[in-house]
Amino acid sequence: MLMSPEHRFVDSLGNAVEAREKMRAAWAGYFRMVPDYSIAVDETFTDGPVVMRLGQARGTYSVNGELKPENRWETPLAIRAFVEDGLVVEWRAYADNEPIRQKMKTAG
Repeated sequence: MLMSPEHRFVDSLGNAVEAREKMRAAWAGYFRMVPDYSIAVDETFTDGPVVMRLGQARGTYSVNGELKPENRWETPLAIRAFVEDGLVVEWRAYADNEPIRQKMKTAG
């Protein structure tokens, strides 16, 4: 497990989840909603304990467990991670969440 026990996740709206076990539960919920979620990294920059990754986030919003092509979305993504003793202490995601919000509104 790469998250530190005191792991902190912050999304692009500033919402935070604190503690590794809470974040594991949050990811489990997210993967139920977007089972094929993935991140494609184009560039990585490091400066000591800080790692920046630039790329895209993508997936398909699931309706009742079904993945329909029309519910697929993609958006640019920047991630800033703070690593200490080989574990991610903080993970900040900067992405436009509007593409998935639109799929959630129109999915049926």
